[in-house]
Amino acid sequence: MPPVVSIVGKSESGKTAFIERLIQELKSRGYRVATIKHAPQGTNFDKPGKDSWRHIQAGSETTVVSSTDNLVLVKHVSQDSTLEEIVRLLGEEYDIILTEGFKQGNAPKIEIHRKDTGALLKNIKKRIAIITDEPLETKARQFSFEDSKSLANLLERGFIKPQKERISLYVNNSPITLTTFPKQIITNILVAMVSCLRGVKEISSLQIFLRK
Repeated sequence: MPPVVSIVGKSESGKTAFIERLIQELKSRGYRVATIKHAPQGTNFDKPGKDSWRHIQAGSETTVVSSTDNLVLVKHVSQDSTLEEIVRLLGEEYDIILTEGFKQGNAPKIEIHRKDTGALLKNIKKRIAIITDEPLETKARQFSFEDSKSLANLLERGFIKPQKERISLYVNNSPITLTTFPKQIITNILVAMVSCLRGVKEISSLQIFLRK
């Protein structure tokens, strides 16, 4: 899957504003960025009476609303989806995925901290950096709110470039971690098989889905 980094912090700390600046910086470097927002429990994305709402009420598991400039997917779930499940829905075409929230998830995290909001968040795993308006005693790297370029450099070197070429494997919808050797074996086998098929030219990406 694409590299995923979560932007976390207390309410009104400035997460959304900083993500906006970070997206603009990464886009200016030519990278494709996707974002995921963890919304409050019970948020309603589909208004009663709309056609997509009627499809869901009739029993459709998932419905997609398509227009000339937007594509919206509505999928009802019985519980809060994991970050990995949502990333799987987004697909593999992005250079990096930034999330707002998911502070208890497994992705590396950048915390947005302001002096007037109190102490840092507790029990945060994989905190790789902090955006702060005051110096803190912590091992994590610290950046100012105005320094989105330096943070973009960190993401570029640590996450985007190392995963520029990647292979993702999902078994029963769960991502499987692959070391270098099986990655190379699987890549070579798949490329060799597909290259022999009629109509296949240069391969830049390859997707195979199997359901048994």
